[in-house]
Amino acid sequence: MKRPRTIIGSFVSPYVRKVLACLNLKGLDYQIDPITPFYGNDEFERLSPLRRIPILIDGDVTMSDSSVICAYLDEAYPGHALLPASPAERARARWLEEYADTRLGDLFIWSLFYQKVVRPMVWNEPTDEERVRKALEEDLPEALNYLEGELPAAGFLFGEIGIADISIATFFRNGAYAGFETDDSHWPRTAGFVNRTLDHPAIASLLPFEDVQRGASIKGRRQALLNAGARLTEETLGLREPRRGRMRL
Repeated sequence: MKRPRTIIGSFVSPYVRKVLACLNLKGLDYQIDPITPFYGNDEFERLSPLRRIPILIDGDVTMSDSSVICAYLDEAYPGHALLPASPAERARARWLEEYADTRLGDLFIWSLFYQKVVRPMVWNEPTDEERVRKALEEDLPEALNYLEGELPAAGFLFGEIGIADISIATFFRNGAYAGFETDDSHWPRTAGFVNRTLDHPAIASLLPFEDVQRGASIKGRRQALLNAGARLTEETLGLREPRRGRMRL
């Protein structure tokens, strides 16, 4: 019997959110093992040697890294196109996805979300306040200035919503979880674009599960998500205690 299409990774991860939104756009069914990489066991590390989420298991195909997964989904399945048609626009979409995954990931995840949420909650460590200050006062304004010149005043980047839009907007949700809000008087295009993208049903439909996960303890998370109607795997690759090491949230 064919194994159900499975995503391993937390609903709250921007990289997992990106893949789930693309699955939703494609109209593909999936189940999820909602773990963070800190809690992944040895089998998790075998499937994702860099201890990154998400992992996709699609029949006999297994892969990690959100960009690799989304490219596979776009090539393997018909329906909503995740990339635009022309070579030039496809290249630009891939660049914006890369910029989001690297630069926005470093700022919103490692400088804000990890510092203000993960370090105190998972590791019982203090926030690196200097790193947070630098991100908010220096690095994020620079990134937002760049995005303000790249994003449309209305609609999405290439007509229909696609991978570039989702890749950018997903990090702003984690920024909001860490208390960040885009100043629409300074960056109106960016603020409007992010709101439009996060309001799209492919992403907005995930928010209830994110809220449940954020409000539940690690030990009570699976049951809380099941109670909320999430389709979870029967077994989990999660541990009861976190592990340190290389990983991507």
